[in-house]
Amino acid sequence: MSLRERAAAAANGHETPAAGLGDGPARPAITTAPLEDIEYTGAITDAENVPVQVAWARVMADVQSVSKGDQRSDTGGRYAFRGVDRVVNAVGPALRRHGVLVLPTEILSVEYKESRTTNGKVMQDVTVRVEWTIFGPKGDALPPVQSAGQATDTSDKGTAKAISVAQRVLFLTALHIPTQDPDVDRGHERGEHAGPTPNQYRDEIVDPRTSLGRLRQIRTELRQHGRGGVPVVNEVGDEEPLLALCERIGLQRSEAGEGR
Repeated sequence: MSLRERAAAAANGHETPAAGLGDGPARPAITTAPLEDIEYTGAITDAENVPVQVAWARVMADVQSVSKGDQRSDTGGRYAFRGVDRVVNAVGPALRRHGVLVLPTEILSVEYKESRTTNGKVMQDVTVRVEWTIFGPKGDALPPVQSAGQATDTSDKGTAKAISVAQRVLFLTALHIPTQDPDVDRGHERGEHAGPTPNQYRDEIVDPRTSLGRLRQIRTELRQHGRGGVPVVNEVGDEEPLLALCERIGLQRSEAGEGR
């Protein structure tokens, strides 16, 4: 099986043995709930005559929540998320209903960080800070607001992905959209050391200088802290849970006869 095929199998929850790291578990199951057809109802007689802050408050009243309808699960735990499509699918109808426009008016900053995959392919981590203007039905606007987004890609789509993430962050924060999750802080201890970020783990896992021993240690850390299901962009540009990535890379290096 080729590297791309293995990555695709891991991302889609297919099972392959984790021989490189010992008695590893089955690959994670990935479940994606379909997007709903959302339509907000209720009579509006003055939609074109209200100021922008009133129109924005009405959008907020319509969009009561966006649930984390997509999940990844493995032995490291379960990771639920709500992506850009799910958020825009909920917010878009309300914006159109109340005559509100949300436009990116300036890219305030863009930062790029390069890393390399095990086969030498370049990956770019992109972080953007975007200024947005929210226009109401009368043509007036709220003061400009800002949001940031981060994404990783192996081709030329990293910046576009990061801007989309910034749009998602804007909607979730400016509209105060809850998740319907009553226990969002479960598993996070106050004062606990944060440890490596998911992308830092990813960079270490795909680094050819990382030993099999360290990969086993990373696997243990991911399980202990329930972070194995966190998705990252792997060395071929696909989303893959951290634990599955760690085990796949370990298997690959073990088959290649690399040192322990």
